Amino acid sequence: MRAVVQRASRASVAVDGAVVGALDAPGLAVLVGAAVGDGPDDVAQVVRKVAELRILRGEVSAVDAGAPVLVVSQFTLLADTRRGRRPSWSGAARAEEAEPLVDAVVAGLRARGLRVATGVFGADMALEVVNDGPVTVLLDTARGQHQRRDRPPGHGPRTAPAP
Repeated sequence: MRAVVQRASRASVAVDGAVVGALDAPGLAVLVGAAVGDGPDDVAQVVRKVAELRILRGEVSAVDAGAPVLVVSQFTLLADTRRGRRPSWSGAARAEEAEPLVDAVVAGLRARGLRVATGVFGADMALEVVNDGPVTVLLDTARGQHQRRDRPPGHGPRTAPAP
């Protein structure tokens, strides 16, 4: 499962010109794409990270701040662009598998006490996000995707290895 989490001063999603979901205060706009083979563990990881990442102003999480979350499904996050010029969607879960997973992310965030607005699964949507910072974080629950790499000089603090 992949999710793009953006700190947003405002965000809304519309279908056929009508707004169907919006943040009612500064919060997080989250695009979620389900991959083939995703399950409850992937949902739990995305819910935990979205709820607890300390990326809002003041270095607080959505749970800490009581900030709203806008969740929009987006299978295109699973695009494979390694070959040719046309993306492959073979890594994206089929709609009948993906919709319950995206719904579970929404339910999990609500269970954490967050106010969650949504788009309409499978619809052609217009998304407007005013990214604050900008702060954008990519979450990917695929195994082996979180290998640590050394940072180039000048790209953030490094901690010395433990003796």
